[in-house]
Amino acid sequence: MSRIVLVAACALVDLDGRILLAQRPEGKSMAGLWEFPGGKVETGERPEQTLIRELYEELGITVNEACLAPLTFASHAYEDFHLLMPLYVCRRWDGTPRAMEGQTLKWVRPVKLREYPMPPADEPLIPHLMDLVSM
Repeated sequence: MSRIVLVAACALVDLDGRILLAQRPEGKSMAGLWEFPGGKVETGERPEQTLIRELYEELGITVNEACLAPLTFASHAYEDFHLLMPLYVCRRWDGTPRAMEGQTLKWVRPVKLREYPMPPADEPLIPHLMDLVSM
């Protein structure tokens, strides 16, 4: 039985309806693939707290917990662990997202998300984001 890893992810949506993607830097597993910002939920931490911490560390932005709206989740079996990843949507934050950890950032229209290679767990999230932004 493989261990379960809980990772929280966030789709930051700008005023134009574009979503921020981050490219995994060299040296990390799945380097070169695009993903939604976020990270591993630490012991004793709620997913919302994880996102507030990770978005500040990775992007230098401040997010209020009330601005994190749960959208859907991914459940994916990788070879050596099972990933459970709640995806939140955030439309309001303080600051301008910047690459604080050497990653490449790109604002992408939802209809173009499939043009960016993503980890297998992230791909099923795309239709939910397309539905969300077209509302």
